[in-house]
Amino acid sequence: MRPETRVVHTAFPDLEGSRPLAVPLHQTSGFAFTDLDTFAESMNKPDGAFVYTRLGNPTVRTLENAIADLEGGAAALATSSGMGAINAVLLAALSAGDHVIAQRSLYGGTHALLHDLTQRWGVEVTYVGGHDPDEVRAALRPRTRVLYLETISNPTGHVSDLPALAAAAGEDVLVVVDNTFASPLLCRPIEHGAHVVVHSTTKYLGGHSDVTGGIAVFARSDDHVRTWHHSIELGVTADPFAAWLTIRGLRTLALRVRRHEENAAVLAHRLAEHPSVRAVHWPGLPDHPSHALAAKLLDGFGSTFSFDLADKAAGRAFVTALELVHLAPSLGGTETLVLHPASTSHRQLSEEELRAAGITGGTIRLSVGIEDPDDLWADIAQALA
Repeated sequence: MRPETRVVHTAFPDLEGSRPLAVPLHQTSGFAFTDLDTFAESMNKPDGAFVYTRLGNPTVRTLENAIADLEGGAAALATSSGMGAINAVLLAALSAGDHVIAQRSLYGGTHALLHDLTQRWGVEVTYVGGHDPDEVRAALRPRTRVLYLETISNPTGHVSDLPALAAAAGEDVLVVVDNTFASPLLCRPIEHGAHVVVHSTTKYLGGHSDVTGGIAVFARSDDHVRTWHHSIELGVTADPFAAWLTIRGLRTLALRVRRHEENAAVLAHRLAEHPSVRAVHWPGLPDHPSHALAAKLLDGFGSTFSFDLADKAAGRAFVTALELVHLAPSLGGTETLVLHPASTSHRQLSEEELRAAGITGGTIRLSVGIEDPDDLWADIAQALA
């Protein structure tokens, strides 16, 4: 089945010959047993009987199976946030003194985590552009353990050449790809050589700004088992109700992603023609550096992008003048949101790191919702004025 069908038909067990149309919510902290050996054995593996919701839960497992199916993975691990998923994967894969290769244009929280691993564990990080496989090969070391990429980067819309970079890293390096901006509807990184795909399910997968969650999908079962063992001690388990809300949002993912992108195309083209806008960083525009690769690799260009105004003062004036568009964190919800990355999502970066990531004081990130595009443009135009 195509992804548009799979998001609607979420698989879960039959109930003696019938099944509910909506996924049941198992809002329980634990499960009772009649057999001690089964109880004890199930605490040591991710696919045993359900014991304690920190270890696994039927509603959470349904979400994990659904996203693993969409991404083409062997298994998945749902977490309490997107950063929870990233932490679980990296902390399970790395030890003191290991080496990571990461692209320069990354979400600010990921930058902060890598910086923390360097400060506390001595993990070395080499940043690369994210398009040249020779640059990745040159960065490889004997203790390189992870290559970390984003399908569509936050916030500049850089599209990573996943097949070329994964091949350059080789099988001994864990290739981790944050697919939040694309969702499985636009890209499935495992098909292009990734070993682990992470999402903030808070964003497009949940899609209604009412849930916080994350998920990691694994191409290989042994990576999943290792990360599961670490994550249950880390305590980043997804709450059943959050998982249930995400499943509920998942059913309209295909419709929302296409509407989001249609609106983004309208706004990106109009912004590109506006005299106050210096640059628009949406890969759907022909002059974007990643346009040709995005057209080849993705099933769409996404709907969260950035654009540059003259300076920080202009950026601050713009975001505070908006009336319909909300100045708020996050992205991927039904409503259009705007933020100033240098002040908020990427506040952890130094001025040098911001420049390397392509972010200026005038950079604005826009998460385009599903409203009428002319209403959105009317608000943006008056704020630009």
